[in-house]
Amino acid sequence: MTVAFLAATEGTEQVELTSPWQTVVDHGGTPRLVSTEPGEIRAFHHLDRADPFMVDAVVGKTSAADFDALVLPGGVANPDFLRTVPDAVAFVEGFFTAGKPVAVICHGPWTLIEADVVRGRSITSWPSLRTDLVNAGARWVDREVVVCADGPNILVSSRKPADLPAFDRALVHAFAGRRAAV
Repeated sequence: MTVAFLAATEGTEQVELTSPWQTVVDHGGTPRLVSTEPGEIRAFHHLDRADPFMVDAVVGKTSAADFDALVLPGGVANPDFLRTVPDAVAFVEGFFTAGKPVAVICHGPWTLIEADVVRGRSITSWPSLRTDLVNAGARWVDREVVVCADGPNILVSSRKPADLPAFDRALVHAFAGRRAAV
């Protein structure tokens, strides 16, 4: 399984990238970093600059057809930037259109809102996104992980870095086509 991790050039919460990335690797998958520009991205530890990561593919030059699933890490700046890039929004939307599983954490749902793919879906997020998600037609739930199959694909969501163990378990099951026991 090849899994796209979509991240802006700056502002991705590093642990929300590296923890699910390692989980994909540990379960025999191939993670690939997709961004808005070639080269590398710079992750963050909250507001502090962290490590660089090499980009494997650029939105606009790749599509959901090239991957089996998508992970959207959070960080405040990351999804706020991605939702302003039409190619990034179209890339995300392509996974929903194709019925492929998507996992999103923290502030990541901002990009889903822009892609207009949360209407009628159950989802969780960082608490400050609740109103945005409800206004976009989602059913916001305050749980460490929510797995929603009420739509064209499986959607896994979590609130914050502390939820990563449950998030990682749920995305493994969702990407394998099973519901997680969380």
